[in-house]
Amino acid sequence: MTTTLRVILDQIVAPVPGALGRYTLDLGRALVEASPRNCAVEGIVSSSLPDDYDRVLREVPGLAGLYKTTLARRELAAAWQLGITTSPGGGMIHGMSLFAPLRKHDRTDGNQVVVTVHDVLAWTNPEALSAASVAWQKGTLKRAHKHADAIVVPTHALAERLGMIADFGDRVRVIGTAPRSGLTIGPDADERAARLGLPREYLAVPGTLEPRKGVVDVLAALGRSGVPEVPVVVIGPESWGDQHLATVAEEYGVDPARIHHLDELDPADLAVVIGRSLAFVDPSHDAGSGTSLIEAFSLGVPVIHSDAPAFLEVSAGAGLAVPVGVGDGYIDRLAAAITSVIGDRSFADRMALTGSDRSRAFSWRDSAERVWQLHADL
Repeated sequence: MTTTLRVILDQIVAPVPGALGRYTLDLGRALVEASPRNCAVEGIVSSSLPDDYDRVLREVPGLAGLYKTTLARRELAAAWQLGITTSPGGGMIHGMSLFAPLRKHDRTDGNQVVVTVHDVLAWTNPEALSAASVAWQKGTLKRAHKHADAIVVPTHALAERLGMIADFGDRVRVIGTAPRSGLTIGPDADERAARLGLPREYLAVPGTLEPRKGVVDVLAALGRSGVPEVPVVVIGPESWGDQHLATVAEEYGVDPARIHHLDELDPADLAVVIGRSLAFVDPSHDAGSGTSLIEAFSLGVPVIHSDAPAFLEVSAGAGLAVPVGVGDGYIDRLAAAITSVIGDRSFADRMALTGSDRSRAFSWRDSAERVWQLHADL
């Protein structure tokens, strides 16, 4: 008899897959590859175009089947939020997010539903989301509190924050992430670097000008006296609202010509951007996971990051942590950290080696095996 784990893979074919789409793809593949003996994985997707179904089957090879709901994604999300549809039936269901059929069920009949929470922005930073998204996340988490058999989170730090919002007791399980598929530097790295217009030396900084992302803090830090005048490659959009990278940089005394931005990079391009940098700087004031750090560690570059609890947990001392605090102190501390890494290559090399070692603690295979064990425990 074959035991089937039914995994919701809908985000792979969402209009904007984003980070959740990458997570769904990589964990989905790993779940198939890590399937125990006499076990299989079936995909679940909302009503979509035939090409979308083909894409899921192509990108997650080895699926035992693909269940297609009768409702399209938007309608299905609303129906699942209200618990008014029986689609996609019972069995062991694993949700890659809160997008899952959360309803009353009997585990003794082999039915179970596990969902994943990646952040709590709807509570901590609702301004970062649309009003509809905030309402959906809050409503769905209430259903998860009532009906989910387990909640997966990527870090203990996020588990603690989630516990402040709702008491899930012992249902929360921490299962980490890993670098995205294809994040490797190939033999065509020079050609990619030239096509992307990368400077010879630079800092790589992910994020947007949204205040909590900390990119503005990095720009301000680069304007401090004594900080090396290296270029910066911002991995993200050029603007946020009515603010633009070049304008903000100029306001802090940084030559706009030093600021470059690259967005929507494929994994191989991203690997070149990060891997060739003098240092990777993630200044986010808040984070639910530390995937960005794991990816930078895996590419063997020095990592500077904020002291967001999730970052400290994932880094475990492999990166240079900068306390956020309040006021302008964070900017000065970032300036000092950047100067120390750029100015001392032996220190930077030691950081890169330590980070590379740390990256080996994370793999999608390990994450998948933990998911299988979670469902077995249930």
